[in-house]
Amino acid sequence: MTNRILVTGGAGFIGSHYVRTLLGTDGPGDVGVTVLDKLTYAGNPANLDAVRDHPGFAFEQGDVCDAALVDRLVEEHDQIVHFAAETHVDRSITGADPFVRTNVVGTQVLLDAASRHGIGTFVHISTDEVYGSVDHPCLETEPLHPTSPYSASKAAGDLLALAYHRTHGLDTRILRCTNNFGHHQFPEKVIPLFITHLLQGRKVPLYGDGLNVREWLHIDDHVRGIELVRAQGRPGEIYNIGGGTELSNRELTQRLLTACGAGWEMVDHVPDRKGHDRRYSVDFTKIHTELGYRPRRDFDTALAETVDWYRENRAWWEPLRAHVPAAA
Repeated sequence: MTNRILVTGGAGFIGSHYVRTLLGTDGPGDVGVTVLDKLTYAGNPANLDAVRDHPGFAFEQGDVCDAALVDRLVEEHDQIVHFAAETHVDRSITGADPFVRTNVVGTQVLLDAASRHGIGTFVHISTDEVYGSVDHPCLETEPLHPTSPYSASKAAGDLLALAYHRTHGLDTRILRCTNNFGHHQFPEKVIPLFITHLLQGRKVPLYGDGLNVREWLHIDDHVRGIELVRAQGRPGEIYNIGGGTELSNRELTQRLLTACGAGWEMVDHVPDRKGHDRRYSVDFTKIHTELGYRPRRDFDTALAETVDWYRENRAWWEPLRAHVPAAA
């Protein structure tokens, strides 16, 4: 019997890659997918062109906070994979309201409907930022210390998902990922931001001393991990997932400059962001031990491929630049 999966935020960067993978030749072959996406600035219908004619694909434009719409869609599906979220930290600092609305209220609306209709599995896509700034790789059992409105809203969504498992017996599974990169990423995030700036001959902004550290996860590895959690994960569990490559922002900048054929004269050193966390890091032993996950994509090879994709697809990203904050 075909699993009917509702994918929220499925026109965005990670969600659309997940949908293309599910319905592609290497997908499980027993799924139908409905994408629910509000199509805000970061949701792009073109991200789904590759599967638009697939017999198992359907699209619904709408808001996860729309309780009537969500109830109707959830009733028609067996599982939910929940990507829909506001995700850009800088935007959350200047205006937290859409983050609380989508990431907290939207998640609650989905969980209510899932509980009411007896959804089989609810996979909630979260972030390593809920642990806050750390000096060691975090386990899934560690306390949460979010420091931005974005990470606080994601932590709230995580806790709601766990509460619905414990209170209502809903099969919720949480995946906390490190920084993602790859093709089709909206150009406000650091890697596509720097690539598109450099391809246009513009300088790139480096915050503070550039020594903030992030772990990088290619979109292929993340999507593979999501599918492992959906298909084989345990109800009520949290899984960290990372790519195994930690870099300071300065080290990342050097790699991007080299890949784009530019030098340090193309870097603007700008004042640090408010509340800028020094380091994020997760221990992903659990998803490796339980589900057999390990990152397959070599960082430098995947980064070079990402630069090539943006170089060859200017028609995709150039119109999006109008929606990138002017300060970026």
